[in-house]
Amino acid sequence: MDPVIVAGAGPVGLVLSLALAAQGVPSVLLDEDAGKEETRPARTVVLREDTAALVERLGCTTLRDEGVRWSGWRSMRRKQLVRELPLGDDSPYGDQLPAPVHVPQHALMRGLRDAIAIQDLVQMVPFSRIDTLEQDPAGVTVHTREPDSTWWRGSYLVGCDGARSTVRKLLDIRFPGRTAVERHAVAALRTELPWPGQAVLHRLPPWRSGGAEVTARPLPDGVWRLDWLLPPRGELVTPDALITRVRDTLAGWCGGETPPYELLDTGVYTLHHRLARRWRVRRAFLAGDAAHLLGALGTQGLDEGLRDAENLAWKLAQAWHHGASDVLLDSYQTERRAAVASRLRAADQSLPILRGGGGLRTLVPGGARGHDSLLADGHLGCGPLGAPPSYTHSPLAPPRAEAHTTVGTPPGAPVADVRVTAPDGTTVRLRERLGQGHLLVLLVAPGTGVWDRRHWLMAGVMPRLVEAVDALPVRGELLVTEAYPGASAHTVLLVRPDGHLVASFGGVRPTELFAAADAARGGEPRASVRADRTADIN
Repeated sequence: MDPVIVAGAGPVGLVLSLALAAQGVPSVLLDEDAGKEETRPARTVVLREDTAALVERLGCTTLRDEGVRWSGWRSMRRKQLVRELPLGDDSPYGDQLPAPVHVPQHALMRGLRDAIAIQDLVQMVPFSRIDTLEQDPAGVTVHTREPDSTWWRGSYLVGCDGARSTVRKLLDIRFPGRTAVERHAVAALRTELPWPGQAVLHRLPPWRSGGAEVTARPLPDGVWRLDWLLPPRGELVTPDALITRVRDTLAGWCGGETPPYELLDTGVYTLHHRLARRWRVRRAFLAGDAAHLLGALGTQGLDEGLRDAENLAWKLAQAWHHGASDVLLDSYQTERRAAVASRLRAADQSLPILRGGGGLRTLVPGGARGHDSLLADGHLGCGPLGAPPSYTHSPLAPPRAEAHTTVGTPPGAPVADVRVTAPDGTTVRLRERLGQGHLLVLLVAPGTGVWDRRHWLMAGVMPRLVEAVDALPVRGELLVTEAYPGASAHTVLLVRPDGHLVASFGGVRPTELFAAADAARGGEPRASVRADRTADIN
């Protein structure tokens, strides 16, 4: 079987290749450049709890070494503190919101490339830009231009090649949307601010050059990234104007005197909102910026790109190893495009409210405080602007059955990251068992933590559940947890490889469990795919 071709070696392409390798699928990663990332302190990314865990699970160590988890969130308006939240408790039972991770993009890229370098299933090819693409029922053939012009053969192709995606253009997919929905001036500098470790959002700051909004987000070694919201058009940000903004902002936050600072990097960036019409054309797919652009109001486009990679990787792994139905492969577009469209819709509806453009502003209750809370959602990864997606209407969802029971996680939503025990006695977080190409079956069994494993494996419902898991139409891993939010004893949860809940059952229900697992894999693979797989094996 030919490897998967991944076009584009940015964060999304690197994560997709690593996620495929974790599930035993080889890939060819075509990098248009030399394989080196420019060091720009002002170019940073914010990762939510789920995407940060994904990156770390795939072997990237730089989040831990060179990233900062915010200790709190501070929202101000004019001279008043509006809201202050502690962050950092990632327990599903905790009251605190989990802390996002802020990391320089070059550090993230270096960590991902280091993980790629020790991965035998990923072939990385520098200076490889696609200029021709051909598809047939058995695979995809692409041609890369000079300096080393050559043809590549793959089972599937994924375009992770950015906003100007060549793959998207070769597939003739439209990319409509809005241009320049927000502009920001940005500076990275080393200084001391009154709120070490906290991220700050200050709306309508009282100093002359503050503009409508400024944010400060901490980085390691006393470095901060500051972003100023600019008018949509017309303002040229000169070096002198940016220095004035830096001095006025630091003085405004530090009692009227500008503290010592070291300016490391500056820039201006413009945010666009676009959404590709299609994300799949037969054996070719789009992911990341090639499929969507977003980022206004604190939302993070890279988060959504990494979720694309996680969603697509397990489906391609299923297709590569066992064959897959069109229902499974089409579900990538259905789930992810709907999730990103919902995020874009929420941002576009909020922009006139939050930026003073009229529209719905006078109809939204809560006034300025409510608006500040809505903005915080985008930055903190919660609410309609930031929460991880829920695939409630997925084509992979099983029909509702009487045996289904309700837990604290709705079907289609990401599961809580509880502590689990595997049959071999290993105790880990549930999230650590994701992304290995199989379904997870989780039994809620209070008290098992204090039992000898030899006893609870043969006690109660366990033997029957082991038999039911062995009989599933796809491979499953059986895990046990002492407790799960909203679940009673002997509840059984079926979880997808990307961590979204398929269904939950009151007790061991082999027939219903089998049906739910069959729905999660999209039903029986096409006969032609199975025939191709048999031919490859023989």
